Amino acid sequence: MYTLARELLFKLSPETSHELSIDLIGAGGRLGLNGLLTKQPAALPVTVMGLQFANPVGLAAGLDKNGDAIDGFAQLGFGFIEIGTVTPRPQPGNPKPRLFRLPQAEAIINRMGFNNHGVDHLLARVQAAKYQGVLGINIGKNFDTPVENAVDDYLKCLDKVYSHASYVTVNVSSPNTPGLRSLQFGDSLKQLLEALRQRQEDLAQEHGKRVPLAIKIAPDMSDEETIEVANALVEAGMDAVIATNTTLSRDAVAGLEHAEEVGGLSGAPVRDKSTHIVKVLASELKGRLPIIAAGGITEGQHAAEKIAAGASLVQVYSGFIYKGPALIRQAVDAIAALPAKAKS
Repeated sequence: MYTLARELLFKLSPETSHELSIDLIGAGGRLGLNGLLTKQPAALPVTVMGLQFANPVGLAAGLDKNGDAIDGFAQLGFGFIEIGTVTPRPQPGNPKPRLFRLPQAEAIINRMGFNNHGVDHLLARVQAAKYQGVLGINIGKNFDTPVENAVDDYLKCLDKVYSHASYVTVNVSSPNTPGLRSLQFGDSLKQLLEALRQRQEDLAQEHGKRVPLAIKIAPDMSDEETIEVANALVEAGMDAVIATNTTLSRDAVAGLEHAEEVGGLSGAPVRDKSTHIVKVLASELKGRLPIIAAGGITEGQHAAEKIAAGASLVQVYSGFIYKGPALIRQAVDAIAALPAKAKS
């Protein structure tokens, strides 16, 4: 059934298709119908960051930026859901067109630019949702906030979402907000992490609970840069790392229609790059920090590959668009079939 739905949706422009899909998934969630559309994955509970996940396969940020379809996605069998990226103030994002399909490569290029309705709208949607599982909220800076003042935007968002999130992801790796990726390195990263950690401690005392912080990184770093970031996250007391965001590389899609569009490439072509980053992180971290793997999961076995590389959880986005809800169950099954040693 999803194959037919995808065929119809792919006749529309990518962004129109995206918006319609969110509306339909949200409506199905409100009516309690989405669980009837797909076979639910087997239970595969896992504890990461001190949180209990129903299974290790989650929805990556970016698909439901405003939290408009939380219940709908939950009913499809995800073990956790991450919404956002959200910014302190609403913003329209980059000019259209800004979303492109590369179906031959099961890939997507986007330069959305953190288009969202702002953190207050997102929180209203979270409060209206019935979902009781693990909910991540992904936060970023407004496009017109200077990079040197970026920490202010992250702290504003953290203050607002803290009591409503199971964990908070700090997005410093989108390629579509000018200067954002510079926050992944050196003193900029250290200052941001120190400010976040201090605010996390203050909010934990205020709210009587500690909400974990995850940092989402790019796949385009060298091994040396990845190791440097890994150690900075441990030193700052972060709770997890998400690897990875979209890539700027076009090597895997050279010559395809839309391949030269500006923006971040996601889907199957980023699979090897993101898995390599996971392996480098796992080798350096040695269990000191859990890894959440995202990037290029279009088949169940790809999710198992990420876990075997050292991840504790996985997230899907582009693969879900191309393969539909069945991918969730297939990924859970593939992870469950891994030898116990590969999941440790």
